[in-house]
Amino acid sequence: MASDEVPPEATETDDGGPRWPARRVRRACARGVLVLGVLLTVLGLSVVAACAIDDRTIAESRGDGVAEVLDTSLTRTVIRFSTPEGRVYIPQDGVLYPGGLQQGQFVRVEYDTRNPDLVRVAGRGMVLSLLPVAGWLAGLWVVVGGAHWLLRRPAPGER
Repeated sequence: MASDEVPPEATETDDGGPRWPARRVRRACARGVLVLGVLLTVLGLSVVAACAIDDRTIAESRGDGVAEVLDTSLTRTVIRFSTPEGRVYIPQDGVLYPGGLQQGQFVRVEYDTRNPDLVRVAGRGMVLSLLPVAGWLAGLWVVVGGAHWLLRRPAPGER
């Protein structure tokens, strides 16, 4: 028998059913790790694309105003602003690009006049999403690359 062949008794479980050799299992896991990395990369790039779409939508029908920051939390920053028609809006999803805002602060905002719930801090845009997403993707691929390398290298005694 050649050294790279697996003896029949090594591919069966105690109950006589088939068993995958450890090498095939690790190779399949390595592929799964890469697929997961690609899916998470697509998700991260989708965040940047969504920011660009929101910015373009606001630019197509832009309104300007001054908003008061009502509340800041880890997940969103709530603001209140008035349109020139006198309508007051408190967007449910908060404001885009809220970094550095504090409760009680007044800030200039730009909003979509067709949908005033889509609002961003004036002068900020999707470029602000690039650094966090790029950092997250770099960290992701360090982990994915390491896991893939560990899964693909031969186990001790295997060659």
